[in-house]
Amino acid sequence: MLPDLSVLWVIALVLLLTAILQQLFFKPLLRVIHAREDAVQSARALAERSAAEARRASEEFDAKTTAARAAFYRELDDMRKTGQDERAAMVADARAQADRELEQARLTLAADTAQARGQLEQDAQHLGHQLADRLAGRTR
Repeated sequence: MLPDLSVLWVIALVLLLTAILQQLFFKPLLRVIHAREDAVQSARALAERSAAEARRASEEFDAKTTAARAAFYRELDDMRKTGQDERAAMVADARAQADRELEQARLTLAADTAQARGQLEQDAQHLGHQLADRLAGRTR
């Protein structure tokens, strides 16, 4: 028994339809699928590069911020030490000036006291002579 010729036509049409569908439908569909996979892969790689770059930038920013903060605190500490040194120098100068003025006042007081004693002794002698003259009955 020979197969019916219609079976051969069906087989030929199925093969022809398969070739046409392969060329017009499956190949373009596979190209689109591969293009999408490539796009997803490149987007994923770009996202990973961007994330790595963002991490590096963040770490660099943190390092620079930490360094700037440390420099600021060092400068602030230097300014505080300089201020304390200046304050100590000003206090020492003021104390030295006060000591000089106090010593000058002591010397002036001692000189004034000596002069006043001298004047009092002269006045006492003068009054003593006047009293002695009056008691003796003499008038000057």
